[in-house]
Amino acid sequence: MGKSKILIIGASGNLGFHLAEASLKFDHPTFALVRDSAFSDPIKAQKLHSLSHAGATLLKGSLQDEASIVEAVKLVDVVISAVSAKQTLDQKLLIRVIKQSGSIKRFIPAEFGADPTKVQIYDLEDGHNFYAPKLEIRQMVEAEGIPYTCICCNFFMKILLPSLVQPGLNAPPRDKVTIFGDGNTKGLFDRRRLLISCHVIVILFVWCLFMKGFFAGVFVKENDVAAFTISTVDDPRTLNKVLYLRPPGNVCSLNELVEMWETKIGKKLEKSHVSEEELVKKIKGTSYPANFEQLFIYSAFIKKDHTYFDIESSNGVNGTELYPQLKYTTVSEFLDTLV
Repeated sequence: MGKSKILIIGASGNLGFHLAEASLKFDHPTFALVRDSAFSDPIKAQKLHSLSHAGATLLKGSLQDEASIVEAVKLVDVVISAVSAKQTLDQKLLIRVIKQSGSIKRFIPAEFGADPTKVQIYDLEDGHNFYAPKLEIRQMVEAEGIPYTCICCNFFMKILLPSLVQPGLNAPPRDKVTIFGDGNTKGLFDRRRLLISCHVIVILFVWCLFMKGFFAGVFVKENDVAAFTISTVDDPRTLNKVLYLRPPGNVCSLNELVEMWETKIGKKLEKSHVSEEELVKKIKGTSYPANFEQLFIYSAFIKKDHTYFDIESSNGVNGTELYPQLKYTTVSEFLDTLV
């Protein structure tokens, strides 16, 4: 049996382009549904020219044009949606077409972030609904009985990491750094406190095991997300499952990120702390999208939304365990590019 034919929706975007490149790299016949307007955008047009030159078939259409979706879906076995968060609900027509066609053996919806069934910040979303639409789409796919795989990669490396989790900055700090919450390492206690008595350490260790989670964010580069995603399309182990990405070396607490950066620049940073209460106040006092970085910080580093839960084999798989052959950029390697 040959490799599945893949349709990428959103191929002129950042992740979509990497998905299309990965699809071609792994020798899948690759199609891209592209809006007319993309060809008049110089940056997007260049990406599309590159994909076409590499062998992708470009199809004109959009998520609002049912006829174009129908024709595109007829040509492929797998559909991957990489539309932006604001277009999440636009996937409903696509889902109806996929259901009616009955020929798609795998649909990968546009999640590509924290698991919307696990995040604990819905009460702070203040009506802008970043995660709620993603949850609605997943539930719709499941209800329709469409074969699927969801990709929960948590943060792209371009999110927060270039500033060392400092809202408003475009580069890592060289003098002062803000720690949100207590910034504890993944063991839930600061390594500088090793002088506490042994019996207390044992109690803390047992408590950590009970808590099952780290105050940490997970960061994955977009081209690596694409490689893991394309690896799932013909893999029966990922059918109707969530693929979670928690690559070793890329699950980092704030303290670990700061220590890593201090080592690289050979300098200790002056640290100030923002408590959970202060961070929540800042989030509530700022409207979206101005507060989205603070929302993500609260989600990952306070609520532990990336790591507080175990991956259950009944509905989830660990991507780096499933595909150990795939190489990926580590957080340390990414920070090296910023020194």
